[in-house]
Amino acid sequence: MKKGAKRKAAAASRKDEAAAAATTTIEEQQQQNNKEPTKIVRPTKRSKVPKPESEQEFFEEQRELEDLWKQVFPVGTEWDQLDLLSEYKWNFSNLEDAFDEGGVLHGKKVYLFSCTEPQLLFFGGQSKVTCIPVVVAIVSPFPPSDKIGINSVQRESEEILDMKQMKMDWVPYIPLGKRGSSVERLKSQIYILSCVQRRAGLTQLKEERVKKFEYCLPYFYHPFKEDETEQSTIVDIMYPIEPKPVVCEFDWELDELEEFTDDLIKAEELSEDQKDAFKEFVKEKVREGKRANREAREKRKNARESLSKEKVEAYEKMKFYKFYPVATPDTPDVSQVKSPFINRYYGKAHQVL
Repeated sequence: MKKGAKRKAAAASRKDEAAAAATTTIEEQQQQNNKEPTKIVRPTKRSKVPKPESEQEFFEEQRELEDLWKQVFPVGTEWDQLDLLSEYKWNFSNLEDAFDEGGVLHGKKVYLFSCTEPQLLFFGGQSKVTCIPVVVAIVSPFPPSDKIGINSVQRESEEILDMKQMKMDWVPYIPLGKRGSSVERLKSQIYILSCVQRRAGLTQLKEERVKKFEYCLPYFYHPFKEDETEQSTIVDIMYPIEPKPVVCEFDWELDELEEFTDDLIKAEELSEDQKDAFKEFVKEKVREGKRANREAREKRKNARESLSKEKVEAYEKMKFYKFYPVATPDTPDVSQVKSPFINRYYGKAHQVL
């Protein structure tokens, strides 16, 4: 074979081999593409090493009834004094514990109202008048009252109003852990006295209306116990004469009117020419006092007779508990100023805690 022919044959052979190689490469790529993609294996994360106990952060667990005392409206507290209740971090863990097993309020239906007692206390190196929050718990199967008493030394007479007239009512307390639940489904055993009057709206009210809130006292009428006013034989006297009235108290059982009047004349509080008029004024006040006592006793008798056997039993078993803040390093010590007295309507608590 000639050299030119050999070169042509060799070139043709190389083209065939290149084509075959290219075909093989394309087929391999197609086969490779048809295969499942290879999974990428990532390195496993290292477990976190817990911090030493000394470096761990601890958060105090929120208690179910932690804000109970704060939710109860402090009846009769002046509006500008409400902010003073936040002056100290008052602790009412004794109230919370009372609902635990073995506590005085455990498993019972309870109604709560709050009030404040100003007292001179020593704390932080100084003595000052401190507004102490107090919570009163009434164990009762029904609301102890739907009334509010309004009275003060500045007012001439006492008023007994429906709570709702003062925007107050007994409402179920919802524990912190159940705030998202339906109130109807809770079947609460704890009711608190609430007031929907807002401080921001006070500017729209007349001063007399605003003052009424400050003179409010939770009202309670016990059909089996006479209060002090029904048993009292003392009448308040304010005899209107110039230049100033005669202001005194007269006890119709202990004082003799003639002698009482002569003593006022000797003290130059009453003039001689006013003697007879003053005596008639006192006699009328005594008649009014005796009539009021008689009517109060009659009212109580009728109330007793109208009660069902269940209500009578409930009144006999009703208990009042008065809670003061417990002692802590952050708050003044109130142990020396605790008193069982609640107010003129409720009288004294069965137990002070």
